[in-house]
Amino acid sequence: MLTLYHCASARSFRPLWALEEIGLAYDLRMLPFPPRFLKRDYLELNPLGTIPLLIDGDTKMTESAAICEYIVSKYGPSPLAVSVDEPAYGAYLNWLHFGEATLTFPQTIVLRYSQLEPDERKIPQAAADYTRWFLARLRGIDNVVTKTETLCAGRFTAADISVGYALMLAETLGLHEQFPPAVSAYWQRLRQRDGFRRAIAAQDRAGTEQGVAARARPA
Repeated sequence: MLTLYHCASARSFRPLWALEEIGLAYDLRMLPFPPRFLKRDYLELNPLGTIPLLIDGDTKMTESAAICEYIVSKYGPSPLAVSVDEPAYGAYLNWLHFGEATLTFPQTIVLRYSQLEPDERKIPQAAADYTRWFLARLRGIDNVVTKTETLCAGRFTAADISVGYALMLAETLGLHEQFPPAVSAYWQRLRQRDGFRRAIAAQDRAGTEQGVAARARPA
């Protein structure tokens, strides 16, 4: 059985969502945020102290988009994966990594310098600049979802999970009010999926059972 180490509503939500969509059995281990400070023995498993951490036998993975690709590819066949012989394969990989590298990264700057740092270390200008940076990158999504229900291949895929988490984080930061209408509608479609709802329920249930707060700041 796969084991996923997770902080509620953090980047590790991506693989949790993928696991629920594909229907795999897994063991969910909840951690307080940030685990590198609040759960020091976790560093023995992941010296970076980051989440997610997926353990599958001898395999250990710490990158959320890569874990999604691993899950839907190794444990398929699944419509969540796009195969190399499909025309949309390149777009699939691009969106899969766009969700983390292009959309999530700037939001971590916003989160850190508007909320997480003590007042004397907050940098409103950095938060404002990276908010604009993030919102500008939504043009790429808007260009697609004004025409189609999902990002590529004519179906929901792991690419939608990757980008969907970035939109989830944006809602946590209050940036969703500035989404273009088509992006907002796309996000609403994603959050209504049964797999998304099961993932939310799974993290809440595991948090209660393991005595870890069910809601945490995204990371």
